[in-house]
Amino acid sequence: MSDDWHPRTRAVHGGVRRSQYGEVSEAIFLTQGFVYDSAEAAAQRFEAAGEDEFIYARYGNPTVAMFEDRIAALEGAEDGFATASGMAAVSGALMSMLKAGDRVVSARALFGSCLYVLEDILTRYGVQVEFVDGTDLDQWRAAISPGTRAVFFESISNPTLEVVDITAVSELAHAVGATVLVDNVFATPVYSDAFAQGADVVIYSATKHMDGQGRTLGGVILGTQEFIRKTVEPYMKHTGGSMSPFTAWVLLKGLETLDLRVRAQAGSARALADALQGHAALARVLYPGHPSHAQHALVQAQMGGSGGTVLSLDLSGGQTAAFKFLNALTIPVISNNLGDAKSILTHPATTTHQRLPQDQKDALGITPGLVRMSVGLEDAGDLIEDVMQALEKAQ
Repeated sequence: MSDDWHPRTRAVHGGVRRSQYGEVSEAIFLTQGFVYDSAEAAAQRFEAAGEDEFIYARYGNPTVAMFEDRIAALEGAEDGFATASGMAAVSGALMSMLKAGDRVVSARALFGSCLYVLEDILTRYGVQVEFVDGTDLDQWRAAISPGTRAVFFESISNPTLEVVDITAVSELAHAVGATVLVDNVFATPVYSDAFAQGADVVIYSATKHMDGQGRTLGGVILGTQEFIRKTVEPYMKHTGGSMSPFTAWVLLKGLETLDLRVRAQAGSARALADALQGHAALARVLYPGHPSHAQHALVQAQMGGSGGTVLSLDLSGGQTAAFKFLNALTIPVISNNLGDAKSILTHPATTTHQRLPQDQKDALGITPGLVRMSVGLEDAGDLIEDVMQALEKAQ
């Protein structure tokens, strides 16, 4: 693969391992184990496996390695480890590097499962976790003290779409020797420049845009070769969170069209945000790519102006209006995924973030009327018309 290739070319040709048959479409090596020519060869491989030598599918597999190489090339990372789900990637990245007594500083605005890992699991094993307002650099500055082991945040928060300044937070973290881990799902690999902006580790739920068609669960942890192979891999291969070969093959196919799909979805999301500004039924329209967003200037610098594929709508009539709106839609579906070819709407307060106490929901801006909309590949005009008629029925 050439270093001069553009991202769209890397997403099609990166990481290919062709067998002796010279196949065009990547092969699925649907096997758990591998055969050795001799007992001596087995012993040698277990002692020091070569670059293209595999031992057991929980440790690595040729199809999975193709996906890891391709997404690493696309993201600008040295290496990657593919996982069974996005949450396996989040928990694996954190658990593999932390021990009792370590300190983590995290943005407060997180997906519900991420909050569970930080609040319940890590603290159960003696890790100290402090939460801050991710948009407030003064809070980051006060919290990131000497001895901080890791800093964690979503580059765009779920579901209120707050944007964290990756460069500024990374500078604060690196000044005390902390590792910066970024959950980058909402930014997508298409609009991400997280490593260049200071992130040490980038985490994706591949379930979202990389698959993008509602078929598989998957995740990936990206970072330096030393971090991936010396820290993440030993933990993941012994705890069993690795990706299946079939999932890796599906995701390889998804990466081929990732750029085209995400750009189309982001364009439709912006069109919806434009059309919905000032609607009488809405208290807020949240879209990072729209000039009305509080951090629009940061989005311009950090993501090249795109706001991604997700917007959030806050209906003035609260949960009653939100449910009427959701039930009146005819094109989007009600579900809790995002980054799909189909437009998907979610009511976070009663689904993805329902376990949060009300005071935390209030602090995060997760109101009873808030609806998250992941914009799909449908015609933008059809989506706008459908959303408008549903809002009228919700009033």
